[in-house]
Amino acid sequence: MDMEHQVHEFEPVFNRESRILILGTFPSVKSRQNQFYYGHPQNRFWKVLAGICKCEVPQTLPEKKEMLLKNQIAVWDVIASCDIAGSSDSSIKNVVPVDLSVILSQADIVHIYANGATAKKLYEKYQQDKTGIPIIGLPSTSPANASYSLERLTDAWEQVMVNKLKKNKL
Repeated sequence: MDMEHQVHEFEPVFNRESRILILGTFPSVKSRQNQFYYGHPQNRFWKVLAGICKCEVPQTLPEKKEMLLKNQIAVWDVIASCDIAGSSDSSIKNVVPVDLSVILSQADIVHIYANGATAKKLYEKYQQDKTGIPIIGLPSTSPANASYSLERLTDAWEQVMVNKLKKNKL
């Protein structure tokens, strides 16, 4: 597959009540087509989040946004534009990072999580010095991460809600 220059074309999901920020790397081909996060039908992001939020798996874009915001979760990606072959994180070159101040200036984000190792690495390279907030790496929900079952992913991601609950009790 050939490298193509791609620009992230849809907005982050967040509001002033968001306390958790989950960062992916860059939207997959399917997500770019759908103009929303985690659009590949085999990506387990929405199932994992529904599991840790103790709710039904959202089906529509409004249901997905509602679940995120109700649970104080913001979602965005680390990359604003890059050269990429299809959906392959390993092919990413010429990264231009997003401006996280868009969210951080409006919401009191207390934890930032990476959906996968590449998102974590890119955040640490391009963002962490600017934000001053360390990132917590989580296993990727991508279908490419076949070594993790849905149950194992949900167990690993459970810390998102546990940490949010701890912070809310302070």
